Amino acid sequence: MVDAWATPQQVDATGVAVTQQQLAQAQASIETFSNRIYADTPRIRPRDVHWLGQAVAYQAAWEAGQYDLNTRLDANQVQQDGIVANLNDRAMTLGPRARQALQRVSWMRSRTIHVRSPFESGRGGGSVLAEASDDQQTWTPMGGGA
Repeated sequence: MVDAWATPQQVDATGVAVTQQQLAQAQASIETFSNRIYADTPRIRPRDVHWLGQAVAYQAAWEAGQYDLNTRLDANQVQQDGIVANLNDRAMTLGPRARQALQRVSWMRSRTIHVRSPFESGRGGGSVLAEASDDQQTWTPMGGGA
């Protein structure tokens, strides 16, 4: 049995039957793209493990239909018979549905970080410029004295 986030039965749901070896190859691909390894599974949230399993299943199904995946050239543009295809950086190595599943993993989504302004107090949430926070500030004379 392969240590993977998906089982061959989950891949069967895609309409493609895969071997344990193909499942292991898909697992390795998803570990590379997700920047997580199977051994870290106990530390990963259940929701993320679900989407990682979906990604492995979709990747295994996609890889089963690919020719010689591990020896392809890295290309951003392919031209044949006068038709030009522009590809993103993962187009020839990551299946489209696997990419969609990986985008739902919490650490792969974009997020906003709020950076506190220097005028926001860490205590009480008030502004350091408000009179109410005077008792929380250190008093120092303005200098120049007599």
